[in-house]
Amino acid sequence: MEYVYAALILNETGEEINEDNVTAVLEAAGVDVEESRVKALVAALEDVDIEEAIETAAAAPAAGAAGGAAGGSDDEAEADDGDDEAEEEAADEAADDDDDEDDASGEGLGELFG
Repeated sequence: MEYVYAALILNETGEEINEDNVTAVLEAAGVDVEESRVKALVAALEDVDIEEAIETAAAAPAAGAAGGAAGGSDDEAEADDGDDEAEEEAADEAADDDDDEDDASGEGLGELFG
């Protein structure tokens, strides 16, 4: 998880998320850095808009909780179905990216999380 936090810190400070910068942040935090995990993280985040991902992640739980608490109307349910489909497509694309990375590095993104 500290690898992801390092990327988030770099993003927040406006620094480029590259292997050298991620390694520097991790070393500054006293983490024993695994080069393969750094490479996998940088490759996985290469085409990701982190700000958009954060906004999407922050909005998803709130939207689900609000719809469930209010009981939701049919229109809301249809809108939620559309959101679910978009999320499923994004998850499928991420899974495809993970598969590509597995082939390229021999390790999956699951390795990033310990």
